[in-house]
Amino acid sequence: MYLLDPNAPFPTFPDPRHASSPEGIVAIGGDLGVDRLIQAYRQGIFPWYNEYEPILWWSPDPRLVLYPERLHVSRSLRKAFRRGDLTFTFDRDFSGVMRGCAEPRGTTPESAGTWLNGEMIAAYERLHAHGLAHSTEAWDREGRLVGGLYGVALGRAFFGESMFTRVTDASKMAFVHTVQALGEAGYRLVDCQVYSDHLAQFGAREIARNRFLAELDRCLAGPEPAGPWPHPGDAVGASSGGT
Repeated sequence: MYLLDPNAPFPTFPDPRHASSPEGIVAIGGDLGVDRLIQAYRQGIFPWYNEYEPILWWSPDPRLVLYPERLHVSRSLRKAFRRGDLTFTFDRDFSGVMRGCAEPRGTTPESAGTWLNGEMIAAYERLHAHGLAHSTEAWDREGRLVGGLYGVALGRAFFGESMFTRVTDASKMAFVHTVQALGEAGYRLVDCQVYSDHLAQFGAREIARNRFLAELDRCLAGPEPAGPWPHPGDAVGASSGGT
């Protein structure tokens, strides 16, 4: 197991093609500084660990990805968009989305905890301040935040991290709205990390890690698109999504 030095002047990771455990763990330890997180994502590595545990860095094989042009939207979800009960924004309330994603997902002891601890929240808020982490918000008719997601954008790749919902289908609709906007902006790859039925229903598929890393390299080599999120000086407005 590769042990990271939190005091090293230049954050480095081993090549995940050769250094990961069977579970996909590439390294352990280090810190969640901006430079280290950027380097990790550029190498197809992400942090995922429980509170009071050392930081674990992952690059699973296979990797779940979604190509924006292959997004699948179910008939029921298209109907939900047409009802117009929700509106969507980008980067209007990043901290609120982070707090929503950190909420317990159930009532059992196993589901009451969350991997998204205070250290992780602070780290991604720093990435957001650097213009690298972004959120999508779903709002109801009363202006309440009822769902959303956040992730990291580098090159033409978007690394989805977590999502939450407080009303039926809010996170699903936020995800669809995000992927559609990313595709329109020129993004080529949405990293979904590990398999779940929830994401597979949208057309996400597993590919070998080596293929993922090769595609990621191509996404990072080209010009970076502007992205759908607001830029300095832009007004932040609500918009409805759908297809």
